[in-house]
Amino acid sequence: MTPYILIVEDDPAIEALLAYNLEKEGYKINVAKDGEEALLTIAEKQPDMIILDWMLPKVSGIEVCRRLRQRNETKNVPIIMLTARIDETDRIRGFETGADDYINKPFSVAELKARVKAVMRRIRPALADEIVKYSDIEVDRVSHRVRRAGNEIHLGPTEFRLLDHLIQHPGRVFSREQLLDAVWGNDVYVEARTVDVHVGRLRKAINIAGVPDIIRTVRASGYSLDAKV
Repeated sequence: MTPYILIVEDDPAIEALLAYNLEKEGYKINVAKDGEEALLTIAEKQPDMIILDWMLPKVSGIEVCRRLRQRNETKNVPIIMLTARIDETDRIRGFETGADDYINKPFSVAELKARVKAVMRRIRPALADEIVKYSDIEVDRVSHRVRRAGNEIHLGPTEFRLLDHLIQHPGRVFSREQLLDAVWGNDVYVEARTVDVHVGRLRKAINIAGVPDIIRTVRASGYSLDAKV
């Protein structure tokens, strides 16, 4: 699953610079021009990381950060603050509000890319690694190969994307609607029951003989990848 980064920046030149260089690194990019738009965009689809300018129209970056950290669903989303403020007290305030890193303007593109990778690797390692492991399942995100208990598992493209998403958040329950957005995309119309069909196919493929069913069905809620089932 391609990591999705939201850039919140009201300077068109900086926004274009960030978007161009991060897209070249393989990230999926979306942009918000002010704090209010950022909060609405995040509510619609949660990003894997946010690059957040401090000085924004309508709602400041520091206030956006504060509100996100107060919500259970966004309290762990990595946030890199981007700002011209260089005062130590401002840096401390940013970290105390919940920022994971802090980059001063003007900045080096090489440094920015390195910081993004470092934060992603530290906080969301599954998105930075080529091979992701959970319990006895191993997913190679480059070669699209899956193994369970050392056995090669053959999955279709949709089942692979579904497993890739679930293995990034082990134990977390996703509704059918959340899985539709994450795996099929929010611009594609697919009925919610289609998720059940593909979960069934994934379950049949990875639950080889001698291993427990690792996909948990939560009644009226959805599905999760959970080794404790």
